[in-house]
Amino acid sequence: MIKDIPFNNILIGATHTHSAPDAYAFPDEKGNNAADLKYLDWCVSQIADAVNEASENLEPAKLKIAVGEAQGKIAYNYYAPELYDPRCGIIQALGTKGKNKDLPIVTLVNYAIHPEIIGSDQGILSPDLIGPLYDRIEARAGGMALFMNGAQGGMVTADNRRDNNMEANDWEECKRIGNLLADEALRILSEAKIQKDPKIYCASTQAEFPIDSEMMRYIINNSPLKMGNSDRFVNTTLNLLNIGSAQILTIPGEALPNIGYYLKRNMPTEQPFLFGLTNDAFGYILTKEDFNSFKRYMYVSRTSLGEKTGEILINDLLTLIQNSPKPDK
Repeated sequence: MIKDIPFNNILIGATHTHSAPDAYAFPDEKGNNAADLKYLDWCVSQIADAVNEASENLEPAKLKIAVGEAQGKIAYNYYAPELYDPRCGIIQALGTKGKNKDLPIVTLVNYAIHPEIIGSDQGILSPDLIGPLYDRIEARAGGMALFMNGAQGGMVTADNRRDNNMEANDWEECKRIGNLLADEALRILSEAKIQKDPKIYCASTQAEFPIDSEMMRYIINNSPLKMGNSDRFVNTTLNLLNIGSAQILTIPGEALPNIGYYLKRNMPTEQPFLFGLTNDAFGYILTKEDFNSFKRYMYVSRTSLGEKTGEILINDLLTLIQNSPKPDK
């Protein structure tokens, strides 16, 4: 459906709100699933139309890029409150001529968080905190807002904690966190210098992950979305992008924060970005040391491909870094 962009240069990521229609079509033990396949076909055409429209309306842009720690009550790790990445990455493209001259065209925010304030039990269709995030950025900066999730696995979630072990699960809390994250993103970006002629580089590699989990093997092979054709392996595309001074790596699932920190530490830039749940969504991604190690990790271990996924992902991405040019200084 997208004719003018090479397949390996197209990245599709999920915000991963827990109050959206089922886009996985994971089958239950009886082989039934809750996905509306006609709706998903419609989504595919909408995504392709959006990409084609953007491609047809390209214009020159300059960039502002920044990475910094987002302050305030935004996210925490449900399993171990302090073990999460508070850094927020922002890439803003500004026009260089015409009606968009010196004005933001798009502001991309990259942050690791489960947008699950509303949750899946209320029967409400919601963008969760990502909706208010977009509204706030578009109102204050102009242009379009875009969110890409990070390494939010195991279990980096929205900090909607209240006293007495209660949680705020309403739209007001979505607005509080979404607005706060937007304000923090714009604050972090405010000191960024203009990059007038940024270089763009896009590379990709094919990764192969063994399916060690019987449950994941059943899900992948019995989903009507035809996610796999093997009982033993799944294949996916990993990408590396250099955009100006930023470097971006993609993760085809929900990597735990320690994997995210390790990858960022080995990226040759002061502005590392990780796009989680991008190109694919093969469950949680753990290191072999974490796999089945604690009771807390039983769920994330069970809903992962297996203990080798993290190591393969890290090695393949590090090789991609080594074989690619460094981003602009």
